[in-house]
Amino acid sequence: MDALPETTAPAWATAQVEALMARGAAFLGSRVAIMGGAMSWVSERHLVSALSNAGAFGVIACGAMEPPRLAEEIAATQAMTGRPFGVNLITMHPRLDQLVQVCLDAKVGHIVFAGGIPPGAAIKAAKDGGAKVVCFAPALALAKKLVRSGADALVIEGSEAGGHIGPVSLTVLAQEILPHIRDVPVFVAGGIGRGEAILSYLEMGAAGVQLGTRFVCATESIAHARFKQAFIRGAARDALPSIQLDERFPVIPVRALQNQGTKRFLDHQAEVIRRFRAGELTKDAAQLDIEHFWAGALRRAVIDGDVENGSLMAGQSVGMVTREQPAVEIIAELVAQAVSALASRRFLGQH
Repeated sequence: MDALPETTAPAWATAQVEALMARGAAFLGSRVAIMGGAMSWVSERHLVSALSNAGAFGVIACGAMEPPRLAEEIAATQAMTGRPFGVNLITMHPRLDQLVQVCLDAKVGHIVFAGGIPPGAAIKAAKDGGAKVVCFAPALALAKKLVRSGADALVIEGSEAGGHIGPVSLTVLAQEILPHIRDVPVFVAGGIGRGEAILSYLEMGAAGVQLGTRFVCATESIAHARFKQAFIRGAARDALPSIQLDERFPVIPVRALQNQGTKRFLDHQAEVIRRFRAGELTKDAAQLDIEHFWAGALRRAVIDGDVENGSLMAGQSVGMVTREQPAVEIIAELVAQAVSALASRRFLGQH
């Protein structure tokens, strides 16, 4: 592993943080064991290459991209960095097999499967093609199953994260999973915005961390200036999960900053449910109508800057995003905070 960014802390503290990150960094092929969360429309060539060039590990968010579009994005990212990066694939994508092949053809070293349990065939194809497989594990039983299925590493993501979330906080998931999964590196995610938190999870047994929200306001991020401004102004309490009005019409919880769009979503649900009760809509049509409300809303916010009606997906760490700064500066800051926390603990112990 290359040396960590320089800090004013004692050399032993830097060396100890380096040792705690060694397994994760070796797995990723990066200098520090910090993965970029795959955020649709944000995690593209510019941010991904900047994170990898800064010594972290960028991850392209494939999202709904078709195979030719993904191939183009990978090639463009490779033109901007010679360092390793990964590609995040949504398991429900109808052309998952082709997307895996696109990654393998481009010699992408790490494929991250998200949004559900990946089919065994997809894991096998990725591994047979020479890629390392990373999977999301929302519970211990599933974590063990994924390791048996061939996952080379896991990410456990708490409900503090932005975007689509599970019901359990990272604080609890880390206690439930980290002591029991030792065969593969485990990266933790959800609500992490400072180096002190990174240090605590590394000491609990995590191999590294994944951060998304903290990187939205990287200088290299193509997110619209108004989108970034919403993050800089936002507080943890502003990033709330979407609300479901009727259990007959499930809404997958998505954590985002509240705006006019989130208020209109509640009104829209209420109107659709009224029409269903009045016999104007079938149950399936009503469910589809609710699900389609947010179609394109993330792109409208990130790319077009419509922060009132678009979706402002953000994790609860958004309150720790205070300004726009280069990716290399964010990484150095996180590492310095971890090293300083370790050094000050030793200092306090001696007094």
